[in-house]
Amino acid sequence: MAATKGPASYLPAIEKAYGRPVGEWQDLIRSSSLERHMELVSWLKAEYGLGHGHANALVAHTLAERAA
Repeated sequence: MAATKGPASYLPAIEKAYGRPVGEWQDLIRSSSLERHMELVSWLKAEYGLGHGHANALVAHTLAERAA
């Protein structure tokens, strides 16, 4: 089995570090009035204390699903 790459590779660490399933984070991102990638990243960092890499991975993963 191939290793997970890209934003999805961060997801298990995010769940462990912040104690919320990825689905909850994605629900928060989807329910936000913000739309732009970096706006969402900054919002997650400011409101929920996520690190930049983790916030970026969550937003990238969520927006990629939206685009699909």
